[in-house]
Amino acid sequence: MAKKTPGLNTGSMADISFLLLTFFLLTSSINTDQGIQRRLPPPLQGDKATEVHKRDILTVLVNMHDQIMVNGEILPDVQLLKDKTKEFIANPTNDPSLSDKKLTYIKELDKEEYVSKGVVSLQNDRGTSYEMYIAVQNQLTAAFNELMEEYSQSHFGKSLHQLNEQQLKGVKKVIPVSISEAEPVNYGGK
Repeated sequence: MAKKTPGLNTGSMADISFLLLTFFLLTSSINTDQGIQRRLPPPLQGDKATEVHKRDILTVLVNMHDQIMVNGEILPDVQLLKDKTKEFIANPTNDPSLSDKKLTYIKELDKEEYVSKGVVSLQNDRGTSYEMYIAVQNQLTAAFNELMEEYSQSHFGKSLHQLNEQQLKGVKKVIPVSISEAEPVNYGGK
């Protein structure tokens, strides 16, 4: 007769596995603060869409070869996008080919300021690389952040992060982040 080997008691193995899994889930940190923060536009009231004049739109197109075109002009380097955007939104010389401004009362600042009507319209090709997409987003964000910082320095004499909550809200109304991102398309055909 063959000798029987005793079986291994694995009854508590499932309990130990569950405890280990629970331990690792509770002690691990999951970084959830990554991504691009954008405030979505408010929902449309009824069937009325906001009318934007062509002058007030900075069109940024990125193709599948990661080439950038801004209002029909090819940019040789993504680093130039920030300055182009700042110039378009600020329009310091009231150039008629750049965005228009509207004198608006800002309640938080208790004064009237010129607010740009400019909107950045971004559209990528489906073949655009992730690195280029992020680089473009970073340049656009940096442009608006620098404009807010410059306004804060010139009107309050301090940095944006030193402003109180009311002043910060006012600055964000004077320089609203207006980026419209269209659904990606295939510029290369197909």
